[in-house]
Amino acid sequence: MKTTEKTRFDTRLTREQKELFEYAATVGGYRSLTEFVLVSVEASAKKIVEEHNRIISSKRDQEIFFNAITEAPNPNESLGNAASRYNDLTKS
Repeated sequence: MKTTEKTRFDTRLTREQKELFEYAATVGGYRSLTEFVLVSVEASAKKIVEEHNRIISSKRDQEIFFNAITEAPNPNESLGNAASRYNDLTKS
C-alpha cells in the first residue's frame, strides 16, 4: 500500500474571507471548508501550471521554427533544378 506523506499549511483569514469560503463550501456541496479550499486551490494551481507550460512550449516552438528558417541548409541540386524549371514555366 502506498502512503502519501502529509504536510501542513496554515493561513490567517479575515472574518469576511472565512465566512465567504464557508458559504461557498456549503452551497458547493463540499464536506468541509478544508475540502473546498484544497479542491479550489489545486484546480487553480493546475490551471496556472498548464498555462505556464503552454507558454514555454509556444516559445520553444517559435524558436525551432525561427531557427529552421534562418539556418536552413542550401537547396540540393535536385531542388535547384526543380526551382529553375518552375521559374521557366511561370515566366511565359
